[in-house]
Amino acid sequence: MAAHCAEAREVVRAAARWLALLESGEASQADLQRLARWRASDGLHESAWQKAQLLRQRFSQLPAELAMATLDRPEASRRALLKQALGIAALMPTAWLLSRQLPLEAWTADVHTAVGERRQLTLSDGTTLQLNTDSAVNINLKAGRIRLVRGEVAVNVPEAVNLSLQVPFGQVGISGAEVCVRLFDKACRVLVSRGVATLQPLRGTAITLQAGHQASLQATGLGPISAVDDLLLGWRDGMLRLDDRPLGDLLHELRRYRAGLLRWAPELERLRVTGTFRLDDTDRVLALLAASLPLVVHARTRYWVTLAPRENRA
Repeated sequence: MAAHCAEAREVVRAAARWLALLESGEASQADLQRLARWRASDGLHESAWQKAQLLRQRFSQLPAELAMATLDRPEASRRALLKQALGIAALMPTAWLLSRQLPLEAWTADVHTAVGERRQLTLSDGTTLQLNTDSAVNINLKAGRIRLVRGEVAVNVPEAVNLSLQVPFGQVGISGAEVCVRLFDKACRVLVSRGVATLQPLRGTAITLQAGHQASLQATGLGPISAVDDLLLGWRDGMLRLDDRPLGDLLHELRRYRAGLLRWAPELERLRVTGTFRLDDTDRVLALLAASLPLVVHARTRYWVTLAPRENRA
């Protein structure tokens, strides 16, 4: 398994290097021929390259947007910024490919979503799955198992069905219940909104988690049990709902639904916010925040946005 993962990582890195070369504009005819041979030499190579192309399309508008942002600058400044823009455009898909969580496994999963996408499906046993942004699952109904590969999933299981939701840190047994599970680096968060679920860590004693509660499932046991945070469930309806919460709570969640970079000044996190924000248009959410809070939105492009405190003008 370790050898397979290492091989897969190297294939992704190779695809990223080829993509960066093409985006740089420096690829020769010989380079293109070598790329064709690399793709044809292994089915895994071709699969990784096709996924790299999808990412290339996702970022295809970036250079134009950055170039437009330079039009009102002096000639020397415009040339320098445009050169920087093209460099960023070439690197961003590569950085995406080489993110700390290897995306290859997510790409080949049975069901997956892109950044900003949510998806719902009903399985043949009546179980309903909702995948949040940038998520992936593998499904084996014959064995009564679903494996969460990446991101977050909400699972609504009928009374007559027994289902095991597997994660790297253990598994969650679900029957006649609705459960939401999100993966992190060293744990996963389990929220039960209906019924009960059984949480079994890789090492340790299983516990039953009641509706209205959440807990952290780790390989060696469970973290503290607390009441469900409603903010963490709103995505199922395409909303983030806050009632006098720190702005940081909203921004950290909102960032998950945007490709590229969303950054902010740390002091903005202390601002308080109340409202319901639609996840289908995060640009509009940022505009609403700028209109109602003392902050400004600096957008170099759709993929590079920074929030800063608004300056007080006498």
